[in-house]
Amino acid sequence: MKLTGLLIAILVLAGLLGVVYWSNHHKFSEEASPKSSPSAAAKILSLNQADITHVTIRRKAQAQTNLSRGSSGAWQITAPEVLTADQEEVSKVLSTLSSLNADRLLEEKAADLAPYGLANPELEVDVTLKDNKTQKLLIGDETPSGNAFYAVLAGEPRLFTLGRYLKSSLDKTGSDLRDKRLLSADFDNVSQIELLNRVPEKKCDLTIVRSKDGWQILSPKPYRADARQVEALIRLLREARMELSPGVENPSIASAFDSARPFVTTKIMGASGSQQLEIRKNKDGYYAKSSAVPGIFKVSSTLGSALDKDLDDFRDKKLFDFGYSDPTKIEIRKGAQSYFFTRSDSDWWGPDGKKLDRTGSATLVNALRELSAEKFPDSGFSSPVLEITVTSDDGKRVEHVSFAKNGEAFVAKREKEPALYQFSFSSVQQVEEAASNIKAAGSPH
Repeated sequence: MKLTGLLIAILVLAGLLGVVYWSNHHKFSEEASPKSSPSAAAKILSLNQADITHVTIRRKAQAQTNLSRGSSGAWQITAPEVLTADQEEVSKVLSTLSSLNADRLLEEKAADLAPYGLANPELEVDVTLKDNKTQKLLIGDETPSGNAFYAVLAGEPRLFTLGRYLKSSLDKTGSDLRDKRLLSADFDNVSQIELLNRVPEKKCDLTIVRSKDGWQILSPKPYRADARQVEALIRLLREARMELSPGVENPSIASAFDSARPFVTTKIMGASGSQQLEIRKNKDGYYAKSSAVPGIFKVSSTLGSALDKDLDDFRDKKLFDFGYSDPTKIEIRKGAQSYFFTRSDSDWWGPDGKKLDRTGSATLVNALRELSAEKFPDSGFSSPVLEITVTSDDGKRVEHVSFAKNGEAFVAKREKEPALYQFSFSSVQQVEEAASNIKAAGSPH
């Protein structure tokens, strides 16, 4: 009797386990597959991006964002206020909309959208095409898994899930999509730059103009400009962006600007006109006012500190202009001692017509090329003790430089230029030693 009861209990338990297994397996299958379709993914929208003329982004309890394509093809924000749009950011939105795929197709015919947050959706994106046809994408609640959202097209019965990253790429405000550039000039054709630094220890009014050879400092005095530093400034202004922080009211930023001390003002000019950017500093904050866009904006400390330049930052510290192209002639005179070297193709020759050792010749050229001023003194040049003339650019450029001793340093002056350059004793000595150590090719070192 006891054995019979035990067998019955085992059979009942096995049956219950079977029911539980079947129930769980059946539930998983229902959740893993659409109720009316075996398709695990589907196309929600397939549009020609060039045919899209208007996009409206609506959110609950927030001002809607309207985008409109102009006759030129450029996009503009028309609401909540009229703003120039960032064409690249708008293009990303259009790219997402024009080929929008679902994560899954949940139902072919959804009877009730309310349980999915789609009766009153959190996000609605309306698309208008050239033929005035519209598509309305509704995005509702987050799915239980947290990696997608429920979505439908207005007027269609299919219910989808949409990837979180796709929802994020469409959920944009006017601030997200506006052109954040502080200057919109044609930076490739800038002809003049003015920099007014009002920091007490660096105060200066600087004007730099484009010349046939690159860039030239025009004021406060005519000086050679470091083209790399000028191009870095242009690049910095090209990339200057406003910082738009949610919840920060524009009046508070304007007030901070008004109470801030003047820092740096930059003006750029070209064939298309001029634009000006004024930066002020209030404690650790930097604020900007641009002639290219209305309003006052907070800007990064990186931009503010990078504009904190003075005259010497833009002066060319290199003594010779031949750069990375090898000169064709070098003449060095120091008292009764003199050196005269000429180059033909890749070989250097001495005054006696003998071919020179390439390594020694290259050492001299590099020593001349690397002569870089430690500072620009206002005085200190007296009687020259060393003269160097370098000819380059197929004889079109001749640079004659005189050196005078000034204590433990050398002060140099380029011919027909007012500027003075100060060098360490060792850097000039390296040039002299390099010249004296050049041997004829094949000679023992």
